[in-house]
Amino acid sequence: MELKNAVVFITGANRGLGLTFAREALARGARKVYAAARDPSAITLEGVVPVKLDVTRAEDVAAAAELAGDVTLVINNAGIADFGGFLAPGSVESAQRHLDVNLLGPLRVSQAFAPVLAANGGGAILNVLSIASWLNRPMLGVYAMSKSAAWALTNGLRQELQAQNTQVLGLHMGFVDTDLTKDIDAPKSSTQAIVAQALDALEAGEREVLADELTRQVKQGLTASPAVYL
Repeated sequence: MELKNAVVFITGANRGLGLTFAREALARGARKVYAAARDPSAITLEGVVPVKLDVTRAEDVAAAAELAGDVTLVINNAGIADFGGFLAPGSVESAQRHLDVNLLGPLRVSQAFAPVLAANGGGAILNVLSIASWLNRPMLGVYAMSKSAAWALTNGLRQELQAQNTQVLGLHMGFVDTDLTKDIDAPKSSTQAIVAQALDALEAGEREVLADELTRQVKQGLTASPAVYL
């Protein structure tokens, strides 16, 4: 789909990737950009429509879909990432938080906006995933679990939404230079580089984008022997 004249709804749009998605959508000629965040006063980008949205609250999601009935592109960007593996203290509670935001959040938003997209010609959903969808290590074990589940959600939504001509794009990448990764000492991509590749892929009609070299190597390694995730 084209960004020119699109109406875009972005979750977690107050900072990081979400803010960059909003800026780039406007730069590419989007007719309107809804920028959603738990605290809409945190939305300071000029030219967007701030929306109150906590993706863990069904009532917030329903209200957002009713407000933004002209949307043609949904970007499920909101997410959390805490350190810790499965055997760490509090891992069950951490898993519940991660799944509620990173998996059930996009599910709630996609369910609410699917009829909106259908009414507006099909449009598209872009889900922000991760290299951790395929690669799980103890430092971010619980987070990776939630992103693996979100990858499965993305693949399932793609099949279910084909009939209404909705494009579903999964975005995978390694570490990105945002607040979420400020305590991680590792090479990081810029938000601009990731968002540019994601929106280029969207406009090209792609279903998946691997936004850095490490992610491309890991994806290839899924079928290696031994597989990269072992």
